[in-house]
Amino acid sequence: MKTPWMWVGFILMSGCALSPSVRQPPVGGVPGWLPAAPSNAPALCRGAYLKPAQGKDFLNETLARFPDRDSWDAYVKHVRARIQEGAGLAPWPQRTPLNVIIRNPRAHDGYIVENIALESVPGYFVTGNLYRPLKPKPTFPVILATHGHEFDRMTRFSSDTQSRCATLARMGATVLAVDMFGYGDSIQEVGPEAHPHPFSMTIQAWNNIRALDYLLSLPGADPGRVAVTGESGGGTQSIILTALDRRVKLSVPVAMVSSFYFGGCPCENGLPIHRSADHFVDNAVIAALAAPRPMLIVSDGSDWTKNTPGVEYPFLQRIYGYYHAQTNVANVHLEREGHNYGPSKREAMYRFIGARFHLDMAAVEKGGGKIDESHVTIEPEDALHVFDRKFPVPAHVLRSAALVQSRLRALQAGHAVSPGQRQF
Repeated sequence: MKTPWMWVGFILMSGCALSPSVRQPPVGGVPGWLPAAPSNAPALCRGAYLKPAQGKDFLNETLARFPDRDSWDAYVKHVRARIQEGAGLAPWPQRTPLNVIIRNPRAHDGYIVENIALESVPGYFVTGNLYRPLKPKPTFPVILATHGHEFDRMTRFSSDTQSRCATLARMGATVLAVDMFGYGDSIQEVGPEAHPHPFSMTIQAWNNIRALDYLLSLPGADPGRVAVTGESGGGTQSIILTALDRRVKLSVPVAMVSSFYFGGCPCENGLPIHRSADHFVDNAVIAALAAPRPMLIVSDGSDWTKNTPGVEYPFLQRIYGYYHAQTNVANVHLEREGHNYGPSKREAMYRFIGARFHLDMAAVEKGGGKIDESHVTIEPEDALHVFDRKFPVPAHVLRSAALVQSRLRALQAGHAVSPGQRQF
């Protein structure tokens, strides 16, 4: 694309055109060919915000602007701060006690499942299930499992989620599967109407950070082996968490990383993480903030990841090359598959994490080296709930997105830390 970038912040400060002697662009900037930003509201990038050809051109322009590690590192620092600000997490909220609730442990073939709730904000619990090896090693990796939006296939209750979490536990990892805001047990707290609220992006990112706090507090948890993986909207959560929290050492976003599609829900695009007065990024660039940490991008032929082998993956290879870490990024493309976290996608993830975290692949392989998930017990949804008639939602729980947002903002007040400054 030949249209030049518009260096908004620099031009506003200088008030004049660039002279030949000062043609180095500032780190920030917004392409001049983007749709005009609203004058009285945040610039949101919803859905297929770009055409596929524009997404490809944008990645090429990004590589041209930041052709080496030094220029890219400066850009990463700027963009990470803008994502934190756009997500409503600047300054970082004060951490408060997690007041962990663990209920109903069940032992299965090689693993244990427990129902768990963590009070990520006073008055709001992030809910989920903890999968642990039946015979854990003295030190073990921890993995956060996020999920997408389809109620029948992508919640933490789905057979896909149970299969991946239980199999990873049988391999030796401790895995925490968490609900999205206004999904699963969270519905009992704030109702399903809370999820389309733009604040869902803020609280989900914070919930995931607090979930890592919990996982890393477990005796034996290895801070050098921390991963996150999720599909669709859970893939969006994965790349955002990895961009913001450098405790994540490995990520596997599934069926989500795209140069032209920005997510279909306010929890993915309802706040200005992608665009401001002096920055613009797509999800491929957000994913690239993981470099040089290991990352597997899993894509398929039926959604917005259909071009990944020829567009997003080569871009990521170039970025990882700045760190001499090309072998740390990989793409498994399943041309004939759809938008899910099905068996083939899970197998790719198991092998990627297993190799890098030194997990016990023999525990989940059968003859011929194929992954065998038949030892996983798929439990009914009722067994996975944290809150039920015998153990209802705590009385002090906040009952709306607005109330949770107000409480989170109170944790930020007087807790000023410059965006991007805190190193998790």
